[in-house]
Formats: sequence, C-alpha cells, structure tokens
Amino acid sequence: MGNTESAAVQKRLVRFRPEERPVVEGVYDRLLGSASGPPGPGGRTLSLETLQSSLSIVASDSLVRRIYRSMCSIDAAPGRTGGVGRDQLIVFLADTLRGTAEERAPLVMAMSQHASGPAAAAVTCEQVVEFLQDLVSAVVQILVHRGRLQGWKPERMGDVSLGVKLLAEQMISELKPSDQGGCDVPSLEDWIFRVPQVSLYLEMVVAEGLGVSLGGRPAPTLLPPCRETPWKQLRSLLDLPTLMFLAPQLPDGCSAPWRLVFSTQLHGESFTRMVTGLLKRGPTLLLIKDTRGHVFGGFASHGWEVKPQFQGDSRCFLFTVFPTLRVYTATGYNQHFMYLNQNQQTMPNGLGMGGQHQYFGLWLDSDFGHGHSRARPKCTTYGSPQLSGDEDFTLDSVEVWAVGKPPEPEEGEEGGGKRSVLDADPEVQAMMEMTGKTLHSQGLREPEEDQDQ
Repeated sequence: MGNTESAAVQKRLVRFRPEERPVVEGVYDRLLGSASGPPGPGGRTLSLETLQSSLSIVASDSLVRRIYRSMCSIDAAPGRTGGVGRDQLIVFLADTLRGTAEERAPLVMAMSQHASGPAAAAVTCEQVVEFLQDLVSAVVQILVHRGRLQGWKPERMGDVSLGVKLLAEQMISELKPSDQGGCDVPSLEDWIFRVPQVSLYLEMVVAEGLGVSLGGRPAPTLLPPCRETPWKQLRSLLDLPTLMFLAPQLPDGCSAPWRLVFSTQLHGESFTRMVTGLLKRGPTLLLIKDTRGHVFGGFASHGWEVKPQFQGDSRCFLFTVFPTLRVYTATGYNQHFMYLNQNQQTMPNGLGMGGQHQYFGLWLDSDFGHGHSRARPKCTTYGSPQLSGDEDFTLDSVEVWAVGKPPEPEEGEEGGGKRSVLDADPEVQAMMEMTGKTLHSQGLREPEEDQDQ
C-alpha cells in the first residue's frame, strides 16, 4: 500500500472507534472469502459479481451496479483498473457510513449516472430519481426481510411500488439544480445536507448489504410501532414508504405506538362514530381518500374536543399522499389549526383544519359524505394548496390513527375507555331530553373492537 493510499485510508479510519476499525478493514477480506493480508499490485480485487453475492439480498441488481460504479469512481488507488481495491472499499465505507455531505455527493453522482459512457460533470434530476427509487426499494426490502416492520402488515396496506415512486419524487423536489440546469456535485452536496433521508437510507443499505455491524450504532427505526390493529379486516390507506415519510414529521412527543381508532371499512360511514374514535385519544393522524383517488389528511397535535372554537397549536399540519407526497406546516398567519363541532344550529358542523369557516384547508361535513379543500391560492393557516381532486369532494374512505400517548383518564372515568359523543357534549344530551327524545345509546354503548396484534 503506497503512501498516498495509506493517507487516504487513515484519514477515514479515524472516524471510527478503535473497536470498529477492524470491522471496517475486515470487510474486504471477508467479501473475497480470504483472511489474508492486503493484496499487492496486481492482486485480487472485488468484482461486480462478488458484490452482487453480498448485496443481492437487500438490493436490486440495478442498485448493486450503482454501488459498484461508485466504488470504482473513488481515486484512492491510482493506476488500478478492473475491480475495487481495498483502499477504494474502505474509503467508500467511511464516506457512506460516517462521511460529510461533501464526501457523499460525488458517490451519489456516480450512483446516479448511467452505466454506459464516461463520467459526467452533472446528472439530470430524472437520473437522481431513478437512483432514489432503487435506494428506497432496498430500504423497504430490509424492513420486510429483516423483521423490522414494527407490527405493520405490508400485504394489508397500500401499493409499495407506488409509495416508492412518490417518496423518491418528494425527496428530489428538495434538490435545486445548478444554473446550467443539471445536478452537479455542489448542488447534490447542498441537497444531501438538507435532506437527511438520503444519507440515512444509503448508510442503512451499505451497512446491511455488506454486513458492517458497528456495535455503537443500532439500526435506525424508520417505522413507528403499530399496535391493536385488526389487519384481517383492513386495507389501509397507508403504505410503508408513506409511513417512512410521515413518521419523522410528527413532534417528539408522538412516539407512542400508532393505533387505529376509526376506519370506514370497519366502522361504517358515520360522523358520530368517527368523533367517538377521535375523543380522548391524544394526537391523531387523519387520512382521507376522495372518489377522484386523491389521498390526503392532517395531523392534530392535541386531543380533539367538540366545541365551536378553533383548537390545537402550530405543530399541526396538513399533508397529501397521492398524487404527490407533501407536508404543509403552520404559516403563523392565524391559529385556525383544528375545529370539531356537531349538532349546532349557528356554527358549521363537521371537522376542519386550517383556513376559516366555509373555506377550510380540509373540511369533512357532519353528513360524512362530503367535504371541501378550498385554498385560493393557498390555505392561510398551513400554506397548502387544494388537497382533494375537486374543491368540493365526495368521500371514498377515511382512517384515523392515534399517534401519541393517550391522555390520562379524568377523575371518575374508568381507564380512559371510549365515550359517547353525548358524553362529550352534555348540552346535546340535555336538549334531546328536553325535546322528549329517548337516548337509546345510553345503555347500548359500542363495545371495543376485537383487535389482532
């Protein structure tokens, strides 16, 4: 190993703790199936086939070729041709696992280029998207085959391949091409710095695929835990890539297992039943699909209350899942974050988030069949555009997930169980009694759903 090669390697190895360095340095010999020392000039190198035998468990052939091309592009072994040398592999591992955005940008550039043709000074956004789709697909493969689903059931959820495309498109939307229109190394460096998922996903695929186990760095948990969900009866509007995107958007306090508290598939098209599922649940995530196929929703940072005033705080947000994956956070223009009302004659009855009465960023009418997303040009509260296919939309399906720690039961309540909407609004109950209506639901409260873990 020459002085130049030693300097390049030693510069990288200092990023690892002493006990980690033998692990990193040993990858080369392990992949070659040999415990011997570094090969001399003209010695063996890592071939594409050798890399495929290790990475194919988690990565597509396309992504393996991208990674191999990236390794070969590293100028850590002057004059070497054909295959990947020890120094190139160590530099690649150090830059993907512990590198800076500046060091990772040339590697991403090489992975995004097409296999044929010489190295280019820039790539197109379309080429980066293709790389991202391969990368996200590999991460999903790891979650599924390494048993890290956290209780989620992909076979009872949305289309993973569509989710992969939408997440890749969302990530590339943050990339700002250079003045010449292409994506050069400086623009990729800026993007990698601002979009941490690029580094996180790349690190995960390289560590898992090449078997680099660094004891002090546990595998990242990309999915929130899911509990008490009746998967046998459910086809969720969520998919794994969408979860990978939405979960990090939630505030730190929302790390409790996600629990399905309402679904039109399970509970029918009932606004009252949905409200019952919302109350006393803490923070929730609402997902809606309209009859045009658009999927969208909102995150409520506080437990919902039935009242004619706005509620919530600036941690609330709106989002879209299809046809684009986006999140829209509070603008600070007003505090119209959440609104839930029912059985009032002088105020709108329904669930709303953002905007104002009659012009909500997201609105579900209490008749439950219809809603609106009126944003001309944008919702004042969240800066969101029209979320639905039509401004006034028709519902196809709705899901509500409780995503935070449930609030403590109030004094006199038993274990925080479900309460009727009549309990939540005593005024409604009193008015019904005054008009002589029988409260049939008083003795027939809906039992808890049977849950499959």
